[in-house]
Amino acid sequence: MRRFFLILILSLSMTGLVFADTGSLKPFQAGDWKSIIKAANGGPLAINFWGVTCPSCVKELPQWGGFLKRNPTAKVIFIQVDDVSIESIKKMLSKADLGNADNYYVAVPFDERLRYEIDPKWHGETPTTIVIDKNGKVTRKTGLVDFQQLQNTLIVKP
Repeated sequence: MRRFFLILILSLSMTGLVFADTGSLKPFQAGDWKSIIKAANGGPLAINFWGVTCPSCVKELPQWGGFLKRNPTAKVIFIQVDDVSIESIKKMLSKADLGNADNYYVAVPFDERLRYEIDPKWHGETPTTIVIDKNGKVTRKTGLVDFQQLQNTLIVKP
């Protein structure tokens, strides 16, 4: 029986029917925004939109990795918006120590309709971070994040 499964997996991978391992990297497309927000269960949440080709994002991602190491209870979601390979996304996330974070990549063209669903006033600049505090107040920050301020917003003290 075990040999059967090994042969089956080998056959599927040779025919291209086995998808590449994306780890915690999930596709993001129209309609996903509401479910991502809902998954926070009313708790504080940060969603960072970044791009592999964005110099500021390259600079900031390792800082996010450090932030999550220092604040493991913080709820942060990363959404990569460039039209690049899964491998390049995973490489950058791994280098920033974010390989196991809650990661998404835009699986469809990042067009006006998708941006409008997220924030009608946002034009798609990266990096952009949308923060929802414990009271449900939403703020959007384009550019580099102030991690001390973010910590004060995301970490709920008992």
